[in-house]
Amino acid sequence: MLVFKFGGASVKDAEGIVNLASVVKKFEGNQLLIVVSAMGKTTNALEKLTKAYVDADDDLHSIFEEIKNYHYAIIEKLFEPSHPVFDEVANTFVEIDWIIEDEPHDDYDFTYDQIVSIGELVSTRIVNAYLNKAGLKSAWVDVRGYVHTDNTYREGVVQWDKTRAAINRDIPGLLQKGIVVTQGFLGGTSENFTTTLGREGSDYTASIFAACLGAESVTTWKDVPGILNADPKFFEDTIKFEELSYTEAIEMTYYGASVIHPKTIKPLQNAKIPLLVKSFTNPDAPGTVIRENVVNQFIKPVIILKQDQVLLSISPKDYSFVSENQLSVIFGLFAQNQVKVNVMQTSALSFTVCFDLYPERFKKLLQSLSVDFKVKYNDNLTLITLRHYSHAALSELTIDKTVLLEQLSRNTVQIVVR
Repeated sequence: MLVFKFGGASVKDAEGIVNLASVVKKFEGNQLLIVVSAMGKTTNALEKLTKAYVDADDDLHSIFEEIKNYHYAIIEKLFEPSHPVFDEVANTFVEIDWIIEDEPHDDYDFTYDQIVSIGELVSTRIVNAYLNKAGLKSAWVDVRGYVHTDNTYREGVVQWDKTRAAINRDIPGLLQKGIVVTQGFLGGTSENFTTTLGREGSDYTASIFAACLGAESVTTWKDVPGILNADPKFFEDTIKFEELSYTEAIEMTYYGASVIHPKTIKPLQNAKIPLLVKSFTNPDAPGTVIRENVVNQFIKPVIILKQDQVLLSISPKDYSFVSENQLSVIFGLFAQNQVKVNVMQTSALSFTVCFDLYPERFKKLLQSLSVDFKVKYNDNLTLITLRHYSHAALSELTIDKTVLLEQLSRNTVQIVVR
């Protein structure tokens, strides 16, 4: 039994969906569960829509129309006008109509999840319909009835026992009848609200199903030939890894490598299921395999960029030393506001942290910290992480940049730059 994950780039247009079906056709005869992300940049567009709704912007409806038109343009190329997929997609978009008719919920993250999740629900309707049209019998499944989470919106925590029981109750029987198509990134609460698992969380969804079902492997289909040592959009002469250990993959994702969601590896490692990262434009190429017992030799450093970073310095108002008790309070406020620390550094009078900017969370965090501490920050920064670095590579990466923070260990260096 195989699990495939197709990301947004692989289904960004009609040609991509036709290609997806051709890739799937190569694996006829296998039991196959397919996890699909939102199409193209739909998640970004739905995030923009969510903000416009909460801020009561005048362009709310024009943003929504643009999103709908993008999807309808794709299905018009794939299906006859009478095909039921048109009604399925329209009925899914109606859920957003119902939301934006009412006043926004007090919790921005709750509103975010209810709106942004529509991207995956629509994309899977279209993919499932096209697979059936192409003669590949498949069934559409709502993942929210299977991946059960708590009520932590935008970062849903999977309730594994409940999730495993639900998946094993229904999915094996469906797989015996044909392909199963479901959504990545989403979960459901006990109150039947939608949660999301964090940006790029479709990889994690695939690993959840694989671990619960005892899959032979998970393949995530990308627009790159495998896992590279750096993002080819920013760096030339990248090299591809033929294979990586689970440990190295976890380290890379922890530091922000975007090719895999950080939570993806652990369920696979626990179940000893290999993860393949392959190109959807060249499906016969070997890609990269992540598995046990791999010893990597690093010819070049692994370079990971995280942009839109904040560097925040926190100091006691009375000029006292930063104590363990104060750090406990600070970390409590970070956890309460769901802000994850990427780098941290302590001096006698201040505690400095670097993290991703989520405006709503950052605003609440600043308000909370300002009660007992002095805070100052820089934003619009970049965090550069080098694994297995050389000093020559580090020097080259910092040319013409202002370094605001630097940390070195035996294998890894992290620098925050402007």
